[in-house]
Amino acid sequence: MPHSSDQQFIRWYDDYADAIFRHCYYRVFDRERARELMQETYTRAWEYVRSGKNVENARALLYRIANNLVIDEARKRSSNPTYATSSLEELHEHGFDPVSRHDHLHELVTTDEVRRILEGLNDDERSLILMRYVDGFGPQDIARILSETPNVISVRLHRCVQKCARLKSAVPTPPKTSETPAL
Repeated sequence: MPHSSDQQFIRWYDDYADAIFRHCYYRVFDRERARELMQETYTRAWEYVRSGKNVENARALLYRIANNLVIDEARKRSSNPTYATSSLEELHEHGFDPVSRHDHLHELVTTDEVRRILEGLNDDERSLILMRYVDGFGPQDIARILSETPNVISVRLHRCVQKCARLKSAVPTPPKTSETPAL
């Protein structure tokens, strides 16, 4: 591989690694596993490039690889009952802290609601919502990544948004107080 391709690959890492990590994290809810999946994504992308294949859209390639790895991860989880999703307490023990500053308690509630809504979606629905609203992909980009038509993706996104709204209305709203509780 020529030196310029090496630098191009490094640029892909610099440009997309954080987004790929977030994509993996919000699918598996485990920081370490998300890092491993992100690293595996780049390893497989490197192998793809080293094999001499042309890459027209690096972002789409990386997300397709990451998405396939996350799907494999979900299959592993569903076939092994001891590999179940962690509770929020276990996530905190492993470093998950949606809001690191306690003076933003209202953000924690919002983050908790979002987490519950995401957990109420199946893997395909969660993936669509995350690609669209967290990763910033449009329906055409998502369609390329998932090998679907943009129309199918738009319909699925619409249904997912409706389901999220139903799930949101089912999430109990904590009582509002005039004072922030001491932590």
